[in-house]
Amino acid sequence: MRLRHWFGVLAALLTAVPAAFAGDIAFGRGEVRIETAAGVRLFRVELAETPDQRARGLMFRRTLAPDAGMLFLFPERERPVMWMANTWLPLDMLFVAADGRVVHLFPNAVPRSRLTISSPHPARMVLELAGGTARRLGMAPGDRLSWRRVDR
Repeated sequence: MRLRHWFGVLAALLTAVPAAFAGDIAFGRGEVRIETAAGVRLFRVELAETPDQRARGLMFRRTLAPDAGMLFLFPERERPVMWMANTWLPLDMLFVAADGRVVHLFPNAVPRSRLTISSPHPARMVLELAGGTARRLGMAPGDRLSWRRVDR
């Protein structure tokens, strides 16, 4: 009986710890506009600009609205490398060059995978959207992305 009690306590702690850390990093807000062959697509995004924000990303999130996402902004000399550890949702990743051109699209990244995901082409930004969004909205490499901050 005692052992079962401690397993229950341990399970409760392991479930609570990720939830406790999910909200401890604040993100800026922005709007993203993507020009696709099928038309213009608009998204409300959180901005991941600092190393801590980029490391956290969308980890521990249980939901993501269809018109929401996260835009990761990388320093000029840093090559974006992503992974899905502690990310509970499948995500589409659009790798974007400094000029706003989508250079690589990685669809439906597997939740909680530790495999690394990167672009074969230089990128300065990565837009993460709910898995399946890129296909549903006809997004492809060559599309153009622009963004603006809305929280200041």
